[in-house]
This record gives sequence, C-alpha cells and structure tokens, in this order.
Amino acid sequence: MDCIIIEDQPPAQRILKRFSEDIGTLNLKGTFSDAIQAMTFLRNNKIDLIFLDIHLPKLSGIDFLKTIQNPPHVILTTAFAEYALESYEFNVVDYLLKPFSFERFVKAISRVPAEKQETKDTTGQNKSSLFSDVIFLKSGYEHFKITIDDIIYIQSDADYTEVFLKNKKYLSTETLQHWIELLNPNQFIRVHKSFIINATKIQKIVASKVYLTDGKEIPIGRTYKDGFIKRFIR
Repeated sequence: MDCIIIEDQPPAQRILKRFSEDIGTLNLKGTFSDAIQAMTFLRNNKIDLIFLDIHLPKLSGIDFLKTIQNPPHVILTTAFAEYALESYEFNVVDYLLKPFSFERFVKAISRVPAEKQETKDTTGQNKSSLFSDVIFLKSGYEHFKITIDDIIYIQSDADYTEVFLKNKKYLSTETLQHWIELLNPNQFIRVHKSFIINATKIQKIVASKVYLTDGKEIPIGRTYKDGFIKRFIR
C-alpha cells in the first residue's frame, strides 16, 4: 500500500518510518509536518493510507479530515485518548495511542479493508495481504513473524506469556489480556484464567479438560466452562 505520514514530531515520524519499513508491504511516499503540505501532495498523488496525527500546527488532524473528499484510509496517531470517539465519526481504520508497539502497529495495518490490501502476483491473480494471517511477536529485542493458525495455545505465567506452536514456543512479555484483544475471538478462546486455545486445534473434550493436537491437556476453568460447553457441545 502507498502511504504517507502526517506528523509534526520528529521522534514519532522516525518510529512510523521504521515500523513501515519493518513490515515491508508499505510504500512510504512522503512525510509531512503539517496537513497543509499533505493536502497539496494529495491533489496530485493517489494514496491508500494516511498515518495522521491529531495535534498538528495550522490545521488539526480532525479538521483536515473534514476538508478532504473521498479520503484514503486513515490510521490516527495521538497521545490523547479523548479524541477516539470523535475520530470514528470519520470512519478511520484505527486509533493508535502513543506510545504504541510494533505489534499494535501491525494490528492497525491488518484492519485496513481488504480491497486496499490486495496486490497482484506475476500471473495477475489477486493476493490478499498477509497481515490477516500473521503477527509479529516481540520476544526480548526481536520480533518473530508467526502464522496465527500455527498457534496451538497461549499460557500465562506470572508477568509474561508463552505462545506454543507445534515444535516451538516463544516467551512474550505481553499479558494474556493483550492476546485476547489481538486475536480473533471466533478462533481463540479463553478456557481458563491462564489459557487461551486455538479452537481449530481441539482434538477432544473430556469432562473439564480440552485435549489439543499436540497432546497438551488444558483445564477448563469453572468461570469459562458453561460458555465453552454451550459453544462446542451439541
């Protein structure tokens, strides 16, 4: 996707540039310190996505949205949460509250409607963006690309979580609540205060335990049992 950044703070500009480069499927066409400069650019250039700060000199991000017709998709970036409700009146894709992580940035990109994420391969066939299928998991100082469907379960352990795949696991400093908010609730289900499971990896359910494809037995907590049983047992 072709994108631009409208942000007046150099540190925030650098973060957005770096994150855009790290993803690899965004083509950054320009960075602007105020909305007036960006308006001039948009008159002559077609853009798929704008990263837009709300607090800008001369013209605020919200006022900028009011002035442009048929705007590209917009992801708002701001340090002030109180503008979230007003911003969604303009059908923005997402609202990134500074400071935000790389993983949260990727999640925002994944919310861009599919028609803007489609590309063509060498045969001319449409291919949807990979961002609905992968996440970038931060472990230490590294970000590992993980295919979401490969996750079998996630376990909370004190101040961190462990993400289990078929033949490996990753240690993450994110909380279990973070994963609940990030992953598709139709596929990933909390069955215990310490466990989220991938429903597609369920092998069998016996009493108060779920058996997964890797052989792991996961307990079903009392708080979650009724909802889980109603969903899967007919």
